[in-house]
Amino acid sequence: MKHLCVFCGSSLGTDPAFAAATRELGQRLALAGWGLVYGGARCGLMGIVADAVMEAGGNVIGVIPKTLQDREIAHRGISQLHVVESMHDRKALMVSLSDAFVALPGGFGTLDELCEVLTWKQLGLHSKPCAILNVSSYYDAFLAQLDHGVQSGLCHPQNRNSVIVTGSVDEILSRLSITTPEVGPD
Repeated sequence: MKHLCVFCGSSLGTDPAFAAATRELGQRLALAGWGLVYGGARCGLMGIVADAVMEAGGNVIGVIPKTLQDREIAHRGISQLHVVESMHDRKALMVSLSDAFVALPGGFGTLDELCEVLTWKQLGLHSKPCAILNVSSYYDAFLAQLDHGVQSGLCHPQNRNSVIVTGSVDEILSRLSITTPEVGPD
């Protein structure tokens, strides 16, 4: 089974489109026979994606640092939960368990995870696809910063162009070569 690593917020955010896209992505992953790797929490968008995969009969692997587990935010209803010592250990295990990465809306932790996998890809430490699901244009300012880095000569265009960006769950799944079965009329 292949696994998609999803980076997303431990909060819901203010736009209902964030939760809707997160739920759709989780459901579609499970229908396609792909598993989910994520940060292991039961709250926010993280909880939504894990629950959506589980409800659709999919496999969910969570990876959570001990300090967050102790705050009782660990999701106990998933297929597998790995408790690790540090945030660095969390990211390393998530990368090793995953075949592709997608960032949904999130805060500092999501940006940290996204930037780390992009940096590791740039350095040749992995060659797995990295994508951003730009729901409600959430990542526009981040993408503008990447473009500014290219214009300033600090980011190579091929690295910037290696990031798949779309606002559509269908397109993300297609670009990551995750196919879901056609659903016929009822």
